[in-house]
Amino acid sequence: MAYQALYRTWRPQKFADMVGQEVVTKTLQNALRTQQISHAYLFTGPRGTGKTSAAKIFAKTVNCLHPVDGEADGTCEVCQAIDQGTLGDIIELDAASNNGVDEIREIREDVNYAPTLAKYKVYIIDEVHMLSTGAFNALLKTLEEPPANVIFILATTEPQKIPATIISRTQRFDFRRISASEAYERIVYILQQRGNEYDEKALKVIANAADGGMRDALSILDQALSFGDGQVTLDNALLVTGSVTQTLLGDYLKAVATHQTDHALAELTKVLAEGKDANRFIEDLISYARDLLIAHEAPDLVNLVPDDNFNELLQKEEQLWYQMIDTLNEVQQQLRFTNRPSIYLEVLTVKLSRLELLTQVEAQAVQTTPANQSAEEPAQPVEKSVMLEKTVTPTKSNSTSTRDKSNVKKASIDKRHVFAVLDAATRGDLNRMEGVWADVLAQLEVTKKAMLNTAKPLAASPDGMVVGFDFEIFRDKTFRDETLIQFLMEQIQTLSGSEHERALVLITNEEWSDLRSTWVQQHHVKQSKADVEQAAQPAPEENAIDLPEDEAPAPVVQKAREMFGADLVEVHAD
Repeated sequence: MAYQALYRTWRPQKFADMVGQEVVTKTLQNALRTQQISHAYLFTGPRGTGKTSAAKIFAKTVNCLHPVDGEADGTCEVCQAIDQGTLGDIIELDAASNNGVDEIREIREDVNYAPTLAKYKVYIIDEVHMLSTGAFNALLKTLEEPPANVIFILATTEPQKIPATIISRTQRFDFRRISASEAYERIVYILQQRGNEYDEKALKVIANAADGGMRDALSILDQALSFGDGQVTLDNALLVTGSVTQTLLGDYLKAVATHQTDHALAELTKVLAEGKDANRFIEDLISYARDLLIAHEAPDLVNLVPDDNFNELLQKEEQLWYQMIDTLNEVQQQLRFTNRPSIYLEVLTVKLSRLELLTQVEAQAVQTTPANQSAEEPAQPVEKSVMLEKTVTPTKSNSTSTRDKSNVKKASIDKRHVFAVLDAATRGDLNRMEGVWADVLAQLEVTKKAMLNTAKPLAASPDGMVVGFDFEIFRDKTFRDETLIQFLMEQIQTLSGSEHERALVLITNEEWSDLRSTWVQQHHVKQSKADVEQAAQPAPEENAIDLPEDEAPAPVVQKAREMFGADLVEVHAD
């Protein structure tokens, strides 16, 4: 006899064999026991969780001649015919390949004929969401009022695609994902029945990789058995699933948690060299961080076997693992849209190794924010902000600029510091920075160049420059890379011919529009006050010559034209 896949050989034959769906099986058994049988059911849930198996078991049990406590006896004439696939009263239809109106019309005609051997004709329509609109409309009336001896069971992984008029005519059962522990127990049972040798650690790897699907777990187990010649070892399971060993995960996380970026990148290189899947690697990291997070509160729920790395990482603050899981989730979403996952993993490694440092920077920023002003609100103009005077640019006194280099930081991500640059910014400085930016990027290595390709100069003054990024993650990584910041400043100074380095203010492009508008409004308010004071002065002599308004633009208008270009500035009367 030809070999049959494990998920087919060990498909549940009765409700008691189903894994992880106790609520569904108990409800269906009670309905069968009390003969409260509906005419239509809808089984929904992730792939491989037992929807089709439950439908077949229900069809067998409802037609069994001698059911026992809501279970088919498996020995009667009907049960044997169903097991052998020779009973024509159980009709299975794949809606993915039979989704037209004609197929549904055939069902509408067939339901009028009585069953040949069974008590009920049962129509099992798998992937029902694939039916066309016309097919759903054709099924609607029949599904609402079928003959008394007809039962419909609809199965789908995407219930949101099914019309509400169909759902309202069925009893809905939601199948949940199968937990790793439940999948593990089922795999152990199957291997014991088969007499195969196995490593418990390998089975846990397979159960975790199945991601809630029992069919996926058995398919992976099938591969591991074939690869290991009937044995399931940890190495084989890791190779088949693309997972990473616990030791390697522990070494990687220990490196990033202790800010050893170079060592963490070396561990990542090992992972990539072995051809491991990027998504699976991040999933493994999330699982490891999750175990570290709950180890103190619920040790029984930890999936990993604690080792030296695990025990050492347990000493870290829980906040680190919260942040790490959030960061891993973000990058996992981004991996879906790239063909170069290795770059994202390298960026991820650097970011994870600086999580604690970033937290400290953010905490300091919060502490320096005035109590009556939120971190998201722009600060007052530079001359009223002590923080800006010490951090980004020099203060102005009698129109003379002084610069205390000991108080100037090389880079900032505080949005309030944009105002300090704008106060002294000119269009000429911005043009020069735009001209040298591409030349600066050309000298970077591939990974850093790819990251900074999403950034561009937005405003520049003799002492500073505002750089806008498309993505916050790249902005943060650039800010934390002191070597990169120093290189950028040196190259900008060299290529632009400046006498001194420019401080960099790093923001996202989403923030730029609001910050620019706020700066213009603040300066407009200042000019309005100046106009009031001027109006209070004595009237000019009669022979004084007044310049036309268009020949003497207001200072704020002149400043805006210098910064953004005359072609981009429009003046509207209040």
